[in-house]
Amino acid sequence: MRIFSGMQPTGRKHLGNHIGATVQYVAGQERGEAIYCIVDLHSLTVPFDPRELPVLVYDTATILLAAGLDPERCVLFRQSDVREHTELTWLLTAVTAKGDLERMTQYKDKSAKQRELSTAGLFLYPVLMAADVLAYGAHEVPVGDDQRQHVELMRDIAVRFNSRFGETLVVPEARIPEVGARIMDLQDPTSKMSTTSASIEGTVYVLDEPAQIERKFKRAVTDSGSGVHRSADKPGISNLIEILAVVRGVDQSEVEREHRDSRYGEFKATVADAVIEYLTPVRERYSDLRDDSGRLEAILADGAARARAIASVTLGDVRRAVGVGPIA
Repeated sequence: MRIFSGMQPTGRKHLGNHIGATVQYVAGQERGEAIYCIVDLHSLTVPFDPRELPVLVYDTATILLAAGLDPERCVLFRQSDVREHTELTWLLTAVTAKGDLERMTQYKDKSAKQRELSTAGLFLYPVLMAADVLAYGAHEVPVGDDQRQHVELMRDIAVRFNSRFGETLVVPEARIPEVGARIMDLQDPTSKMSTTSASIEGTVYVLDEPAQIERKFKRAVTDSGSGVHRSADKPGISNLIEILAVVRGVDQSEVEREHRDSRYGEFKATVADAVIEYLTPVRERYSDLRDDSGRLEAILADGAARARAIASVTLGDVRRAVGVGPIA
């Protein structure tokens, strides 16, 4: 089984990214042929600093390596180093409905914020994402719950392409964790923890120092009433229960049983301690790895060469199917 997923090099990675994506990436190395991409081209669809972008690519690569990705057991590369992604994107636009792109939730949300210039790149973002996955014949795409709509669209694109041009592309499946797919902001537990739009105090970053993590959980918004249990009217406590269950690797009902008599302050302290223990090894390994930019570049370059060997075959098949290029 081939597994593919991509991560944007925008902003600092937070607990939601780590649980929803990075942990899945590491697990994927045990389950199949794992291919992971730092999608710097996707970063061009939102405001960015061209001087900062290469640095963020290295930061993201280091986070993934610190979390447990092994370049000997997976392919890790920078998206812009494999030009097959952009050519395949254009070829896939031939079978992508404009209406489908207009209905994408993230496009509507982000374009509404980009009032001065809502770019064509933002509009075509889902097609590039489809090309990222379809170029590798991936069977599985580990993503967070917010990417479900994108995976459904890439499936539709693959099916439509195969229907029109013959069986060429693998139709992938999303792999979304049952627990931890949506870690919520500690200050606004009705909103997802986010790199770009969440509050600083409500976002726990992977590289936060223990004192910062402790402070953020201590100030986490809870709910009226008492009792540590999940409920639709207790989004704050429900979020903390889910976080503790994930970092301890237990069922949420077990957390509820263990802490049913805990006061909110005591429970928040317990969650903070567990998260600190969970993230400390990653933070420490990050510090050891980040300064060796030469090694990081070598890993990404080797990954790109291995990725290109796969993607070029798919692109050749697609070109032949649509009639682009010389007659064979």
